[in-house]
Amino acid sequence: MRFVDEFRDPQLAKTLIERLHQRAALLPFSAEKPMQIMEVCGGHTHAIFKFGLDKLLPPQLEFIHGPGCPVCVLPMGRIDACCEIAAHPDVIFCTFGDALRVPGKQGSLLQARERGADVRVVYSPLDALKLARENPQRQVVFFALGFETTLPVTAVTLQQARRERMNNFSVFCQHISLMPTLRSLLQQDDVRIDAFLAPGHVSMVTGTAPYHFINEEFGKPLVISGFEPLDMLQSVLMLVEQVCEASCKTENQYRRVVPEEGNLLAQSAMREVFRLAGSSEWRGLGLIEESGISLTETYAAFDAELRFRPQAQSVADDPRSRCGEVLTGRCKPHECPLFGTGCTPHNAFGALMVSSEGACAAWYQYRHQEMESVAQPQQKNEQQRMAG
Repeated sequence: MRFVDEFRDPQLAKTLIERLHQRAALLPFSAEKPMQIMEVCGGHTHAIFKFGLDKLLPPQLEFIHGPGCPVCVLPMGRIDACCEIAAHPDVIFCTFGDALRVPGKQGSLLQARERGADVRVVYSPLDALKLARENPQRQVVFFALGFETTLPVTAVTLQQARRERMNNFSVFCQHISLMPTLRSLLQQDDVRIDAFLAPGHVSMVTGTAPYHFINEEFGKPLVISGFEPLDMLQSVLMLVEQVCEASCKTENQYRRVVPEEGNLLAQSAMREVFRLAGSSEWRGLGLIEESGISLTETYAAFDAELRFRPQAQSVADDPRSRCGEVLTGRCKPHECPLFGTGCTPHNAFGALMVSSEGACAAWYQYRHQEMESVAQPQQKNEQQRMAG
């Protein structure tokens, strides 16, 4: 397949891996204390496990998983508020499929639908706007969530709704900004991040400039990466080269998609419709300053929270879960005591196991069966030894 196969070429991958091993030998890191590279985006996390990229790295390098999955950081209280709005008999509540099973304290949107709420899965806010046109007697609410990647399409949808004077359409705004979260991570004493693989999709909108504070204030190298195996291997090599050369800058490996200035039309629509709204709660991470996003005064009439006034409150994370530690790279998914037992994709305890981009879901899909296949013969041998 053109534009895909080229980035999965085994011979090119072998060349990159050999170069990585050569250059990594010069790093001031070891197998005992490797260079920790945080891949921020859940798409990168899944690519790492799907293609086994972490197993190809030299021992001086290690991937750690970051908070770049907006569904994974949905607070329980916000899910409860959505369920409360969805329970109104005149409401059609629209959501992306990933958010359907994220648990709140009062259950998930899927469970709200089972209780009788009209909850529908859509692929775009424009689908929800179409539903509002087709159902003028109903209130259609779209669950607007995501980082800068999805802000433009929500903005364009609201611009269209305003032009059409749609009074039966609104959005529950759970958009959040990624950059303040990266700053928050770097300010935590117990989080060690040596370099970043930055998400291509967010960067396609924002451009490269918003990342410069990571280099200038914290002295960490960063590479904006594509999602194919060769993209990621090349990006890791670029990070290693920076460290070897005592350099620290933002580089753009994903130039075929990400312009340096980002998408200027998208940025213009975002500025018209949205504004920064101070702190926002992130599941597993708590309140993060300057990460909240809300509608501007011009578009406040489309704010579902102002229209329906849900009473749901913030809910503390369950202490049995280690989601916050996984999101900050302090532990691996399988190190959580609930992983694979109390928390599985079919019966998720935390959002990291629900989302298709969650680190726990990726680990479960690509590594859990592998771990079980290793463990089962060991268990069988132990049982035979005990029986003998």
